[in-house]
Amino acid sequence: MKNFWKPALLLFCIFLATIVRAANPDTVGVTLLQTLTTNLNGAGIRVAQPEAEISTNPPAFEVNPANVGQPAGLFTYAASGGSATVYPNSLGTNSWHAEAVANNFYGMPGGVATNVAHVDNDDADYFYNAIVNPTPYFPSSLNDPVVNQSFIYDGSTVSDQQTLDSAYDNYAVKYGTLFVSGAGNGAGSGNNGFVNPPATCYNGIGVGVSDGSSSVGPTIDNGRAKPDLIAPGGATSFSTPYVSGAAALLMQAALRGDGGGDTNSAFDLRTIKALLLNGAVKPADWTNVAPSPLDPRYGTGVLNVFNSYEQLAGGKHGFIVSTSVTSGSAHPPTGATGNESALSGWDFNTIASTSGGIFSSATDGVNHYYFNATNGANDAAFTATITLAWNRPASQTPQIHSGINNLDLFLYNAANGNLVASSISVVDNVEHIFVPRLPSGRYDLQVLKNSGGAVADSETYALAWGIVSPSLNVSKSGANVILTWPVYPAGFLVETTTNLLAPAWSADGLASSAVTNRMNSLILNATNARQFFRLRAPDF
Repeated sequence: MKNFWKPALLLFCIFLATIVRAANPDTVGVTLLQTLTTNLNGAGIRVAQPEAEISTNPPAFEVNPANVGQPAGLFTYAASGGSATVYPNSLGTNSWHAEAVANNFYGMPGGVATNVAHVDNDDADYFYNAIVNPTPYFPSSLNDPVVNQSFIYDGSTVSDQQTLDSAYDNYAVKYGTLFVSGAGNGAGSGNNGFVNPPATCYNGIGVGVSDGSSSVGPTIDNGRAKPDLIAPGGATSFSTPYVSGAAALLMQAALRGDGGGDTNSAFDLRTIKALLLNGAVKPADWTNVAPSPLDPRYGTGVLNVFNSYEQLAGGKHGFIVSTSVTSGSAHPPTGATGNESALSGWDFNTIASTSGGIFSSATDGVNHYYFNATNGANDAAFTATITLAWNRPASQTPQIHSGINNLDLFLYNAANGNLVASSISVVDNVEHIFVPRLPSGRYDLQVLKNSGGAVADSETYALAWGIVSPSLNVSKSGANVILTWPVYPAGFLVETTTNLLAPAWSADGLASSAVTNRMNSLILNATNARQFFRLRAPDF
């Protein structure tokens, strides 16, 4: 097949090669996660790293194992000339870009997933044309559940993007592969600064940079919300491997049972995607404009794999009751009395609607999850973060753009039936609700499958939630004041002020907290002029 979209890595800033590792793993929750868990390092998870750079012959795409602290036997290299298991080889040459990506992904000692089982390091052009979308169409599995793609297809048209998206989405469904791809670096990217493929594919994760400099959504084809989340790194090439490494950690945790006995559901790419998006920390200026579920710059926020892991570890919890309503009709809370047993957790489930016929009406399906959010200190408000993810189905003809089932999220006050929040995009296969000041109470979280425009009557989805109300405890010990608060959720800040009449809240001058018994602790001198303290969520 003629290669219409040869992967083109945009080398925006060569000097970034020397600074990409300056982004601290603390920022994305890796350090805290590995402090509080045992041997969570990507063990047993195979990964792929296709790479593209300025065209050379042979192509420059290869990672030198010695430069990333890994043994040569960890790697397989592949390009149009064949494959090799030794380095150096005749297939390609060394790439500084590939090594910078690898160091953030799995490199020793500072990578996210330092003990992955294997790395398939491929030339990106070969990877797409021979593995993802070959002609004739017989794609082959690499058995790599995580693929890091720190390259973009530059200047793609809507038609090109849709063809590329279809190819990646089909492969993801066929082999359960999670593609994690850089969104592009703003004005220097193609599409006038909009998110580039392959980050636009429905079933993958598109990654931006946490400083807000990267390409922004919505997508140029139909206005979908991309990127999905952001991470530090200076450019999307180097923020993307943080997310890929985090996916490998969650997959390892899922397979070893950290999320409960249903390891297949926990490992599924939809569950991993929902957890990664839901654990993100919101920047102070995070916002979305309905019906888009995500911020066009930040997606769901800054990657925090510790939060995602805590929600995985909260366990799988099914819906309390399932109902159906005539298509388009109201769907208020039911009279069900049960509640979910965990305020942080996940589910992997199915939902059905009916298309109707001559003698019956079409119906929408509704799965209800009830939460009793009343354990906050002094009825303190909660922060609710909820993410729903499902796959775009594979099409029989890979070049044909197929649709998605239309799922929505609703959060109702179960006591009075009032709608608190909703996410109702008709073009995205992600829905997201964020309520930073949720009053104590009982709530009905609804997953709704619309019958209109349905690709199929049944849909499988993953749901992740965190409904939290962390409290700040203050005690005195001798000449010191001791502040303590839970490690989960990460992202809350301690701030102080000298008075409450005209408070000037600030975290300036405060030392870093220590972690003991899953609690953060901060010790201040009791004579400090700042005598009032609070926990602040990033958006407050």
